[in-house]
Amino acid sequence: MLNRKELDPEHSPGAAFGQRLRMLREERGWTQDDLAERMGYSGTHISAVETGRRTPTPRFSHSADKAFGTGDLFERQGRAVRHTALLEGFPDYVAQEVRATEIRLFELGIVPGLLQTPEYAAAITTGAVRRGAITEQQAEERLSLLAARQASLERTPAPMVYAVLDESCIRRPVGGAKVIAAQLDRLAAFAELPSTVLQVAPYDLGERRAFDLPVTLLTLADRSHVAYAESALQGRLERETRLVQPMLTAYHQLQAEARSQTDSVAMISQLRKGAP
Repeated sequence: MLNRKELDPEHSPGAAFGQRLRMLREERGWTQDDLAERMGYSGTHISAVETGRRTPTPRFSHSADKAFGTGDLFERQGRAVRHTALLEGFPDYVAQEVRATEIRLFELGIVPGLLQTPEYAAAITTGAVRRGAITEQQAEERLSLLAARQASLERTPAPMVYAVLDESCIRRPVGGAKVIAAQLDRLAAFAELPSTVLQVAPYDLGERRAFDLPVTLLTLADRSHVAYAESALQGRLERETRLVQPMLTAYHQLQAEARSQTDSVAMISQLRKGAP
């Protein structure tokens, strides 16, 4: 076959999905148009998924399983493809977050996801799409996951959430004046909840700031702790006490150095006065 693109299933989840789709199709002697007719798509769409140029949606994955009689094989593999929009280690962290009794956050540059308004979150993901970092489909999945995570905070009993934001989080303009104004209002409202503590780590903290990267610490029901930290390329969930405990100590030191909640809310309110 001319111009046949060879696939390396080890290259990425998307390549593995496309390779399996092509293999099962060819085993049955079907052309791309034959499979397209069975799945309700075009042959061009099938080709794009097989070669990794298009991300399989949940509907596409379900249709593939139905066409091949593979149970939920493609649905499970499709979820792995779409989760490539998330840093390695983050899905593992989310599974622990929904079980946590206490959540401690430190963030740089942007407001933590759990505290974001829908408009602020959409602006962040739109920026990622424009840079080519993720696809529009991946952006939609990322926003859906964030909404589910935020909803989980309303469980009973609600987890205690401690958030320390570097000053850059509240000063960085995201999404325009109206979006940032609503986001500042959201932070002030968050601080008023009975199960939250909000603090700002000001710029003048300088070298006394305990962390140089975003960090999240979770306390689980059995009082064990896990830590999640990430760089631009990778996230890591840490469970070993000897590694987590120093991070927990550093977080407590950061809370002692950061502004009180009263002063932090006053700082946010002052910024809000300059917004529409």
